[in-house]
Formats: sequence, structure tokens, C-alpha cells
Amino acid sequence: MKYYELICTAYIKKDVSFKDSFEVISKYISFSMAQNQELKELHDKERVYKHYAFGNFYPIEKERVYKKGNSYQFRLRSPNESFIDKLSQTLRQNIDNPNFLTVEVSKKVVKQFFISELYSVTPVVVTSGKRLSWTIERDGDIMKLQRLLHDNLEKKYNYFYGEKLKAEQNFVQLLEIKNRKAQRIWTTKEDKGKKVSFHFIGNKFRIVPNEDEVSQKLAFLALSCGLGEKNSFGGGFCIAKGLRL
Repeated sequence: MKYYELICTAYIKKDVSFKDSFEVISKYISFSMAQNQELKELHDKERVYKHYAFGNFYPIEKERVYKKGNSYQFRLRSPNESFIDKLSQTLRQNIDNPNFLTVEVSKKVVKQFFISELYSVTPVVVTSGKRLSWTIERDGDIMKLQRLLHDNLEKKYNYFYGEKLKAEQNFVQLLEIKNRKAQRIWTTKEDKGKKVSFHFIGNKFRIVPNEDEVSQKLAFLALSCGLGEKNSFGGGFCIAKGLRL
């Protein structure tokens, strides 16, 4: 297994608040995908796994505002090299955008390695019955949360690789919730000609995966294309500790 990462340097044209930053990056990626017919068709498909995830601008400013005239990096990952290469080309086209301009894009290839710890950098969104997001206050069932995370990764794996995994146990050995309050990813949508703001609710996790082959594959896939749901909106972007050969 491998994943492919684009490291993008963005020149900020006007101040962008932390609250708005997920939507700003997500819509920039979506518009970039629309410049390629194959990527546009993928973007327009509903209820299919997109198999990519992205992180927020880095570094984070103390004022929680990404400032006009400064440059920041964001990272985008996918197990699909063709997707990454096509998107890299469109991102380099100096797309006219009121918020930022991508001035540099570099590609990195990461081979599967043993993961000892997995950390979610952006909120992990998990739907738990009646299309409501899982939260410790609303649900509180950690075993259910682990099952939902595992099942989501298995489906992503089956869809992308075209083969079913035979998991003998949940890929999570230990899960720690790192936030005190639920985290939010804000975005907007058009409703009857008006722009309506809404959010997805998620949590930050530290996960120790099990050491068996299937668990390690799923943990690596979480790095590749995100943990949980709403990855194309900025959810579930992860980093990891482990042993790289």
C-alpha cells in the first residue's frame, strides 16, 4: 500500500478566519477538480467515497486568522496516484480565487509502515443513527464509535482496492478523545437562492491500532484518505507515529 501527498503552498489574498478555512480550502479543491472532466465526474457523484483528505493551513496563527499577504501550506492525500497527478496539474494553473492562490505544489509518495499511534489533526465526523453525528454527550458508547470507524474504513478499502478484508477484530486497540467540547467544521450551501451556514460535528482522537495485518492496513488507509466521514470537507485528516523502514 502507498499514499500520495500534495504539499501545497498557498498565498493568502485576504484574511481568512480559522472558522472559514475548511470551506475555503474545500471549495478551492472542488473548483480545481472541475477543471478536469474525469475529476469533475468524481466530484459530482453522490454517495461514493472520494478517497482523499486534506489538512488545514499551517502554521496556525495565534489570532486564528490566516493573514493577507502571508503564505501557508496545506496537504492533500489520496491512495489514488492518478487522482493526485491530475489534481496537481489543475492546482498549478493559477486558478482565479478571491481567497488564495496556490503558488507551489510538490508530490510525496509514502509506503505503508507500521503505525503505533494515529492522531486526527482535523475533527473526525461519524454519523450515529438518525443521521446525527456521534458525540460523547449524545451517545457516549465508545465501542459503538470504534465499530463505526472500523466499518467506514473497511468500506473505503473494499471500494478502492476491490477486495474484502477479513478482519478478526476491530482495528482500534485504544481510543482516546482529545477534545473537551465537540469540534465543528463550518461550511455553506445554497438554499432557495440564499447562502446558508451549517456545520459538521466531530472529535479529535488518539488511536493505538492493533498490530495485525488488517488493522495496520486500515490504520494506513486512515492516513491515506481520512478517518470517518466528510473527508472532502476537511474531516478526519490524520498524522501518525510508527516505524518506517
